[in-house]
Amino acid sequence: MIITIIDGQGGAIGSQLVKMVIKNFPEAEVVAVGTNSIATANMLKAGAVNAATGENAVMVAARRSDIIVGPIGIVLADALLGEVTPAMAAAVGASRAKRILIPMSRCDTLIAGIGSAATGVLLEDSMAKIRQLMEE
Repeated sequence: MIITIIDGQGGAIGSQLVKMVIKNFPEAEVVAVGTNSIATANMLKAGAVNAATGENAVMVAARRSDIIVGPIGIVLADALLGEVTPAMAAAVGASRAKRILIPMSRCDTLIAGIGSAATGVLLEDSMAKIRQLMEE
């Protein structure tokens, strides 16, 4: 099972996800993809072994992944202050992978029905969703 974590900006969410996925799913191949080199470096510091940066890396990872996890901005062109290119968003959106998207208001997108849950709660919920997918 290949679990790809995509993040941008400073990689704070991605770094937390890398740690949690490695701890909870040691049998999975974890791939960290940053929309910039700082995000990638921080996910590597968090324990990712396989990592890459940029548009082409997102496109290749989207083709190979079974599960993609990241902030909702990874499917929105020009999100994360413009770091998510239209090609990146399209690749993630068209991927055969199951996507677990974490609702973050920093993407200038508000999601109806989602309360203002703390980031930790959202990340724990993403682990529960990965667990469910891995058990299927």
